[in-house]
Amino acid sequence: MFAALASFAAPYKVFGKASEYVRAGDQGARFRFRFCPVCGTTVFHTEEGHDGSVSVGVGAFADPSFPAPQVSVYECRRHSWVQLPAGITAFDKDPD
Repeated sequence: MFAALASFAAPYKVFGKASEYVRAGDQGARFRFRFCPVCGTTVFHTEEGHDGSVSVGVGAFADPSFPAPQVSVYECRRHSWVQLPAGITAFDKDPD
């Protein structure tokens, strides 16, 4: 699994220390990843120019009852052994 993310719309508040890394996506969008400066775990990321939302790694919630995903992106990269919930909306690549 590449990532299991929960996305939230603004308003949201970010506080605490974080290190940053910026990378370009397949279609040129730039993503700013914030990670813990102590352990290196990626905590959340935002897309430059789209300040109205934030994506958080589901593992950061440490909640085994966290809701199942509703959308899968980059099916072309999914390992064959990863099983997704029935009826999920799936995209071979980024739909944007």
